[in-house]
Amino acid sequence: MRIKRAGLLALIALLTLSTAPVFQQASAQLQADNRAAKTSATISTEHIRKHVGYLASDKLQGRRAGTPGAVEAARYIADQFRSYGLKTELQPFTFVTRVELGRQNSFEIKTASGARALKVGEDFMPLAFSPSQPAAGDAVIAGYGISAPELNYDNYAGVDVKGKVVIIFRGSPDGDNPHGRFAAYTQPGLEIQNKTLKAREKGASGVIFVSNEKVLQHDSLARLRHDLNFLDSGIPAVVVKGEALANTGTDVSFSGIERRFNERASAISLEARVAFKTDVVKVNGGAANVIATLKGSDARLSSEYVVIGAHYDHLGLGGSESLAANPEGQIHHGADDNASGTTALLELARVLASEKSKIKRSIVFIAFCGEEEGLLGSAAYTKNPVVPLTSTVAMLNMDMIGRLSDGKLIVGGAGTSPAWKPLLAKLNSPETGSQSRFQYSFSEDGYGPSDHQSFYIKDIPVLFFWTGNHNDYHKPSDTADKINAEGLKQVAELVHSVAVSVANEPQRIAFTRVKVESRPAAGGFRVYLGTVPNYADQSDGMKLDGVRPGSPAERAGLRAGDVIVKIANTTVKNVYDYTYALGEMRAGEEVEVIIRRDGKEMTLKITPEKRN
Repeated sequence: MRIKRAGLLALIALLTLSTAPVFQQASAQLQADNRAAKTSATISTEHIRKHVGYLASDKLQGRRAGTPGAVEAARYIADQFRSYGLKTELQPFTFVTRVELGRQNSFEIKTASGARALKVGEDFMPLAFSPSQPAAGDAVIAGYGISAPELNYDNYAGVDVKGKVVIIFRGSPDGDNPHGRFAAYTQPGLEIQNKTLKAREKGASGVIFVSNEKVLQHDSLARLRHDLNFLDSGIPAVVVKGEALANTGTDVSFSGIERRFNERASAISLEARVAFKTDVVKVNGGAANVIATLKGSDARLSSEYVVIGAHYDHLGLGGSESLAANPEGQIHHGADDNASGTTALLELARVLASEKSKIKRSIVFIAFCGEEEGLLGSAAYTKNPVVPLTSTVAMLNMDMIGRLSDGKLIVGGAGTSPAWKPLLAKLNSPETGSQSRFQYSFSEDGYGPSDHQSFYIKDIPVLFFWTGNHNDYHKPSDTADKINAEGLKQVAELVHSVAVSVANEPQRIAFTRVKVESRPAAGGFRVYLGTVPNYADQSDGMKLDGVRPGSPAERAGLRAGDVIVKIANTTVKNVYDYTYALGEMRAGEEVEVIIRRDGKEMTLKITPEKRN
């Protein structure tokens, strides 16, 4: 899909316009504070409270990437960087921000008594992940769309649905019980996608989900809320009101027929033919990383760089990533996630700028956008860096560092350089005179759910600072009043010491690729392959950012840059297809993987391992 240049220009214009009065007032006060504090060269809890308070305020509406709130946040960050005397620039990028209803949606059911057309928006709606294409075939009720031979339950048993349109109910024979035996098939955020992919795997031409809502728009499936990781299911899919289906001459009560599938019912063929077309339009929007550079003082070492980063975006007014009971329309303030890391980034930029004569290597400060959408900003940066990645000696990432408790600090990437652990131990010892004492919890790996991963896959040593999860994570209740400003200051002081040490070392620190012997069970998956998906670059397959050393993927011959297009019987178009295929695998059972490498397809064989 071609990127709309107009949207990108509009974003740049917004970011360079004069600020709104409320922003001007907050910014002017902070700039005055900056000037007063420059001589002290210390991180300020007063500044921390002001930055977090503004970034997590209602005015910024949760800073969802691609929204005005995120634009305001970027403008605020850029203004602060400039006030420190730093060379500051924006790095715009585009991505699909939403989907819209196209003009070519249609739906018709033909029975012995005649044909009936349904109205889009009233009787049916295409699903956000449906491709824009037609589907037609005899109608088959596939119950809950569950195929679970291990549970002696299979709605597809004994019926060939190839070329037919399957009608599927939500939930399972256990209802919505999260602890029932079918829980793995009804996981929130995965159920509809997985049932759609199962129908696609069985050869269906289209999928219909039944809605029991009197008003279709009250059904969450009818709201066209998109997921960047599942923009195209590869099979047309719609949601249709149950009463609209029941009144088509089929003489079927859908509420009554659903009860039959609470036992072991297989699919039921109807004397009806369905033809529908879905038309879903993907709309591109813009976002931007905010980048500031501090030139090093050493004539030789200043051509090398230390990157310090944090993402400033959050969840806006809710969405599928929210963990709130009723997230729709509520501001997700994101004070800890990640106004806290962004605030530390600003304070580090201010303090290090005041110490520039003492900093030998150059330092690049990056406020990333689109992290919540799949590391989009950091992927955009490493694809088009402002300084050479080969000259980037380390990346320090701060994400959720505002809830320090009992000095417990999680440090990821500790194994990505032999220099890290000795340095962190030294900086945490009484001999350093530091006021902060941490209880470290190390993670060796450089992969992880934050922006440091984009640098680690480029063979750059990384550290990831995190004070841990909490009950407010991805909820509207992650507010500024719950931030531990003194604890945030202590973490920022540690990152400052790490940055200065790395920047002033005569030789750049060494890089180590971490070999992970085993992986814990996660996400309900029974098997482990060791692949690292690229969430930002999905086009007709799942591109790999890397493979873990010693993993089944590495042994199979997979490598960074490969695009997986098929696993066993599952065509892979995106990350969701891949995770679906992963759920179908069994440990120790070899399967074929078809990949695209350098424009050519090739077949490899991989044997998944059992997760611990």
